[in-house]
Amino acid sequence: MKKAKHTNEQLKNLILDLKVHSHKEKSPFWKVIAKELEKPTRRKRTVNISKLNKVTKKGETIVVPGKVLGNGELNHELTIAAFHFSETAKNKLKNTLTIRELLKKDQKGKNTRIIC
Repeated sequence: MKKAKHTNEQLKNLILDLKVHSHKEKSPFWKVIAKELEKPTRRKRTVNISKLNKVTKKGETIVVPGKVLGNGELNHELTIAAFHFSETAKNKLKNTLTIRELLKKDQKGKNTRIIC
């Protein structure tokens, strides 16, 4: 199978930074995120707010290696990091970060979950 060739420079740089960081910090968490982001566009993860509401607990920090969509409501506080948020998701969510911002904040990824 061919490997995806990304044309998005931000995505390419983020994947490279995640791989370098995971190797330097010996953190497999960020390597998994990089592998998920490397997938072709049609296989990228999309997660609705309703799913996040079902599978998370109050106060958690989660990473969505793809796009968060705005369908549903969130009944508790979460910190959500994703590569991309839809406009409706941005309007509904309060604590949103980019994956790069979370990488700076949580170097090892210890207190963070991946939602796919």
